[in-house]
Amino acid sequence: MPGFPLFPRQASTMAGRVDALFFFLLAVSAFFVIIIALLIIGFAIRYRRRTASAVGAPVHSALALEIFWTAIPLGLAMIMFVWGARLYVSMASPPPETEDVLVVGKQWMWKFQHMNGRREIDELHVPAGRAVRLTMTSEDVIHDLFIPAFRVKADVIPGRYSTIWFEATTPGRYHLFCSQYCGTRHSAMTGVVVVMDPTEYAAWLAGGGGSSVSPVEAGQKLFQDLACATCHLASGQGRGPSLVGLVGRKVTLGTGEVVTADEGYIRESVLSPAAKIAAGYQPIMPTFQGLVSEEQLLQLIEYIKSLGGPQPGQAAPAAAPAPRQGKPGPPAGQNQN
Repeated sequence: MPGFPLFPRQASTMAGRVDALFFFLLAVSAFFVIIIALLIIGFAIRYRRRTASAVGAPVHSALALEIFWTAIPLGLAMIMFVWGARLYVSMASPPPETEDVLVVGKQWMWKFQHMNGRREIDELHVPAGRAVRLTMTSEDVIHDLFIPAFRVKADVIPGRYSTIWFEATTPGRYHLFCSQYCGTRHSAMTGVVVVMDPTEYAAWLAGGGGSSVSPVEAGQKLFQDLACATCHLASGQGRGPSLVGLVGRKVTLGTGEVVTADEGYIRESVLSPAAKIAAGYQPIMPTFQGLVSEEQLLQLIEYIKSLGGPQPGQAAPAAAPAPRQGKPGPPAGQNQN
């Protein structure tokens, strides 16, 4: 904030809302700390024991006073709860249209990949005035991505996916930190978020040079290299279920349990395929634990997301090219979706 350099600058649409709640909590806390301290001092002076033989008089409760000092704090607490809950829901619910970025935390760096394939390390370029969603995971230990100027912060945990979103408002360069102790060089795990005008950002994104491969394209190639297409046919007639339209769909397991096929489900299906077996399929898929990296898992997920689903009255689109002739490779992807 201008005039207060120790406080982070407000540079996102959520920053002002977070600060308003923070200062409200701070004001309420300060009010009660001051008034309670003054009352303690005042009562200690007024009702002190003046003689050794003095005996205090019995005190009877006052119903109106009891209701007053119960109702006021309750009302303030409910205001804080509702205000905080609404803010939390807003911060946890990205808008339908976002600029997606994949993030992998690693001792001791941040790796970013944009949807057109452009990669960055410890530096993230984003457009101003457009919602950006980060899908994050860790290769080793727990990290925590924190951008003070945007008032966003989330743990980045091995084996799980966490998501945050923000909409930057002001072009500039902003600090990015790991706020979870992650090892000897934790303090060096920093970065910069570069907020650009949308036109400049589009030019920067297109000017990466080299032969950047998008996560979807990389995931499709990996899908073929691992021979996933030999089992996961778009027709649903393979040894594993079709992956067309899988993401976000309810899946019935062999146990009768119904789960949602989200990113975590797909990840578990690749690394621990026996954990959740889709109804009607056998547990024949091998694990790919140690054979694919966290970045490759994210790419596989993006490819599966891109398969979408068939439109009413249309046949399902091909999930991948036809299986290669000859001896099939090991089944991959996930046979329990």
